[in-house]
Amino acid sequence: MTTRIAIVSGGSGGIGAATCHALSAGGYHVLVGYGGNAEAAARVAEDAPGDAEPIHLDVTDEASVTAAVARAGELGTLGAIVNNAGVADDDLLMRLDPARFDRTIEVNLRGAYLLSRAALRPMLRARFGRIVSVASIVALRGNAGQTAYAASKAGLIGFTKSLAREVARKGITANVVAPGFVATAMTDALGEDARAALLDMAPTGRAVEAEEVAGAIAYLASEAAGSTTGTVLPVDGGAGI
Repeated sequence: MTTRIAIVSGGSGGIGAATCHALSAGGYHVLVGYGGNAEAAARVAEDAPGDAEPIHLDVTDEASVTAAVARAGELGTLGAIVNNAGVADDDLLMRLDPARFDRTIEVNLRGAYLLSRAALRPMLRARFGRIVSVASIVALRGNAGQTAYAASKAGLIGFTKSLAREVARKGITANVVAPGFVATAMTDALGEDARAALLDMAPTGRAVEAEEVAGAIAYLASEAAGSTTGTVLPVDGGAGI
């Protein structure tokens, strides 16, 4: 059997790092995708319990995405991708200029489109694939000051459900994980009001651990998840109740 490769975009920290470690522990050779922080990605790969290596992956650049998928093909068979790269540029809509809105959509939604599209060809040849996208509870509930972010993550859900219908008979699944508030470098940049609002949504009264999100992603990327497709799996401390 050839080695199964997983590509994780935004793999250098937070949910991405935890996901790389979970997939590595599950038997994948993981490509730790990073856009700018090569040192952090190298540490994630070094600390992985199994095989992993860093790779530059700018999800806004089609050539970079194509190169990452090609590298996966050199190492083995591309079995899974995790669309985790994301940005959150939060502000009230009246203060959110078009360039900031467009950048959020470009990274969070168009980036997932580019990586998913590039991954489909090798997955279709192998008649196996796992496509997992990281959305957010705000895609389902909304949150003041996060119109761009919520729009991009809600778009991921519609994108994934449609893709799941296209490829279900080819042995490929497409699913979304929707985390609640996770304490990461990205959420550290949120204002206190936004952080409090997200925490107040959860009956558990605590932040979600990155490892809890990674566990859900690892399941959806596994052989065992072959009949789970087109779904949105909340990991949100009950915020969606």
